Amino acid sequence: MLRAVTRLNRIAMTLAAAVPLEKTPLETFVPPAKPSLVGLSRGEIAHQLGAIGVAPGQRKMRAQQLWHWMYVRGAREFSEMTNVSKEMRAQLAEHFTVDRPEVVAEQISADGTRKWLLRLPSGNDAQKAHEVECVYIPETDRGTLCVSSQVGCTLNCSFCHTGTQRLVRNLTPGEIVGQVMVARDRLNDWVDRETPNGNRLVTNIVMMGMGEPLYNFDAVRDALLIVTDNEGIGISRRRVTLSTSGVVPNIKRTGDEIGVMLAISLHAVRDELRNELVPLNRKYPLKELLQACRDYPGASNARRITFEYVMLKGVNDSLDDARRLVQLLKGIPAKINLIPFNPWPGSKYECSDWDQIEKFSEYVFNAGYSSPVRTPRGRDILAACGQLKSETEKLSVRERDALRAMAMTD
Repeated sequence: MLRAVTRLNRIAMTLAAAVPLEKTPLETFVPPAKPSLVGLSRGEIAHQLGAIGVAPGQRKMRAQQLWHWMYVRGAREFSEMTNVSKEMRAQLAEHFTVDRPEVVAEQISADGTRKWLLRLPSGNDAQKAHEVECVYIPETDRGTLCVSSQVGCTLNCSFCHTGTQRLVRNLTPGEIVGQVMVARDRLNDWVDRETPNGNRLVTNIVMMGMGEPLYNFDAVRDALLIVTDNEGIGISRRRVTLSTSGVVPNIKRTGDEIGVMLAISLHAVRDELRNELVPLNRKYPLKELLQACRDYPGASNARRITFEYVMLKGVNDSLDDARRLVQLLKGIPAKINLIPFNPWPGSKYECSDWDQIEKFSEYVFNAGYSSPVRTPRGRDILAACGQLKSETEKLSVRERDALRAMAMTD
């Protein structure tokens, strides 16, 4: 019996080793003829203004005006910018846009979760336009937007639907910020309002959509600095969480250069199993990953690192796994999010039984760690954790056009 188990383990390790660690992007971003100013820093906006002949003494002031109209007021056209001269508005419209991604389809779950399929034009070739998904999750005390960082994904995590896609390309800062702006557009969230959360519907951002954020570090950093700017979109850094599968070299950079909350897509407590579930572990094994977490700038009991742990029946959900998890995280200010596996077509995994999830959670909680079980949201529209592959990839042209028409009329 022992020999048979050993042999099966060797076969599993061989199969895991055959899975490539990372994918190579198939394409790079091709800007449209008239680029959007969305996603540029104030300095970059000023530089672009200089390129079209705006006098040096006016560039800083004009850049600040544009920043305010884009990120505070949500302007979609230069014509809306009433404190900018008519001549300047015409000049801006001749060379630039304030476009964000186009909503191709909107699906609304029975639980209120919204998923948007967004088109990202590439150059002037509509046939080469790419698409990503982002998800809005309303709750009683917050509204969380799950944002994508890549078209497809660099990685091959075996339990994740998104990971079965090819990696097409990285998103630009404007395409990442643009997802937040689209959400505010669709929710009419630019104006002051009275809600249970204050005056905003989108209060939290999680970089947990399509892609591995730390393999698109520069664009993600530049986008999140805009999202968290107090004079613009203004979402607190403590309400922004970046999730990584463990790109160790960029974890410290995340703390130093972005300063947002960190989440680790962990899912296993032994290297052999994590090599299968998260093949990147073969490059950055648990010991290196957890040391990077211990060294994460600003980590404390008030700024705990979240460890995400998807519950897979008979794979990683035993009480022995729970004990190892507690031992593994010793000394790290941590919160453990237990995620019931969200099924998707063709997956080889099953969700752990609810009783087993509760036992696992209770053990971790009694060891002194917060261990909430994440309530699945948006499963009926494939918007839940690990499901963002775009079921829309499989839709017929007629079905896509129908969804698009619905999105345009809402």
